[in-house]
This record gives sequence, structure tokens and C-alpha cells, in this order.
Amino acid sequence: MSGAREGTVTVFDDARGLGEVTATDGAVFWFHCTQIAGGTRTIAVGTRVTFDVVAGHRGRWEAATVQPVPPPPL
Repeated sequence: MSGAREGTVTVFDDARGLGEVTATDGAVFWFHCTQIAGGTRTIAVGTRVTFDVVAGHRGRWEAATVQPVPPPPL
């Protein structure tokens, strides 16, 4: 199941540093704020992102290298 995907951040809790991204196919993956690319520790709900799917710490698939998709050029 590993590999690059696209989706949207559907949940992000700043206090806990935990978020959820829903892939374009409807699959849901949790992520920790340390997995947000670019050194930031926060991301807005509704942000379109690309991410990798990796085996998590508790036997679940998780999102890693969560990176906002740049807006299309005008």
C-alpha cells in the first residue's frame, strides 16, 4: 500500500499535533505534525496535499511527508 497519493486534510488538532488526511479514493490516514513537510508543525483543514503511505507504529497505515499542493498558476 505504500506510495505517493493525493488527498485533503480533514482533521487537524493543533494541541495534540494529530491530523487526518482523506485520499482521493476515500481512504483515511492519520498523521503526526512531525510528518508535515517543510518544517512547519501545523496545517489547515481543507488543504489539498500529497503524501506517502507508510506502515505506522501500531500496525496501521499512516500518512508521511504530508505536503501542501501548490495552487495552479493563473
